[in-house]
Amino acid sequence: MSIPTGPYAALRIPDFRLFVSARFCITLAIQIQGVVVAWQVYDLTHDPLSLGFIGLAEAIPSIGVSLYAGHIADIVQRKKIILTCVFTLLLCSLALLYFTLNIGSSLLQYGVFSIYSVIFISGIARGFLTPALFAYMPQLIPRELYSNAITWNSTLWETAAIGGPAVGGLLYSFSGIQASYAADAALMVAGLGLALGITNKPLPPESDEQGTFEKIKAGLRFVFKNQIILGAISLDLFAVLFGGAVALLPIFAKDILQAGPIALGLLRAAPSVGALIMAFYITHYPIRQHMGRILFLCVAGFGLSMILFALSKNLWLSLTLLMISGMFDCVSVIIRGTLLQTLTPENMKGRVSAVNHIFIGSSNEIGMFESGVAAKLLGVVRSVIFGGCMTLISVGAIAALAKSLRKLQRVN
Repeated sequence: MSIPTGPYAALRIPDFRLFVSARFCITLAIQIQGVVVAWQVYDLTHDPLSLGFIGLAEAIPSIGVSLYAGHIADIVQRKKIILTCVFTLLLCSLALLYFTLNIGSSLLQYGVFSIYSVIFISGIARGFLTPALFAYMPQLIPRELYSNAITWNSTLWETAAIGGPAVGGLLYSFSGIQASYAADAALMVAGLGLALGITNKPLPPESDEQGTFEKIKAGLRFVFKNQIILGAISLDLFAVLFGGAVALLPIFAKDILQAGPIALGLLRAAPSVGALIMAFYITHYPIRQHMGRILFLCVAGFGLSMILFALSKNLWLSLTLLMISGMFDCVSVIIRGTLLQTLTPENMKGRVSAVNHIFIGSSNEIGMFESGVAAKLLGVVRSVIFGGCMTLISVGAIAALAKSLRKLQRVN
């Protein structure tokens, strides 16, 4: 069978279409949930640190299971893992909805602990889901379409990340919290149904290491001995850990920009609007040269955008700066994803993805906690400026240490 060509090549493969459609629904649900949970928790506590604890409640279990989850993704059929994790996330969405229907006996009795408990369980599920998704996608497409598939995967993810916060903010404002959590649960059901339709794929042959511990060690060795992969994920680690301000957006919306839930939804969606624009551009004009240099410049641009965002007191300027940050971040995501998929052996993708998840995925949640602590100690604006400066310092340090990445032109 001939391999499709052109900017829409990966989308011509039915299993890949089902895969990205399922991921779209799941991401949309998670984004709606994120907006509603953040606003609800801040409304209950009026404490920036409580927003940071949302991230910590998800990051601790996610990091805790990641290495083992990566090992499981390399030895268990990946579709089974995905279905189990999405079903668990659906139960978490239903639990959050249930709490709003029984507010006297649960939420008010235990405060925000009920919410944190559900987020903790969802963190376990997402810890297993991430390496399974990463390892399953290349089984659905020819190797020649990796870059195109990664770009479309990122494009549809960003589309969901745009729609989720906006829909979450609108639902919360006009229909209330129950309608918001009901939409979250319905989208999880849709994602589960789409994932069921993907063809089962056999696992690649297992690697030679004997025993769980040895297999996990092999994945860690692969990452830490590969300067290009280690440098790429380290860049995003520090950018996400220090440079993001997502956890503090409810405070920017409510206290600094003097706006409400709709503005919060727009602020959360703005980076993804920029990322979506950039993703469509890269789909038609792929990055073919100077990949290393472009990666470093984009992460530095992301940090600078965050500094300027912290100084803004105008909603439209803030939205523009967040859009620009999303454009820079999109390039970083696509380059890193292409490097990981192309340079990692098929029978090690789950474990390498797990390491990447610890570096990148969980650093989103740890970054939320860092933002909450920094805001408590330094103030909201100064904490975001500090994070942006730390991102710029990290770019300089990694550029000096990872020469192979800095000089990288392209990957085959």
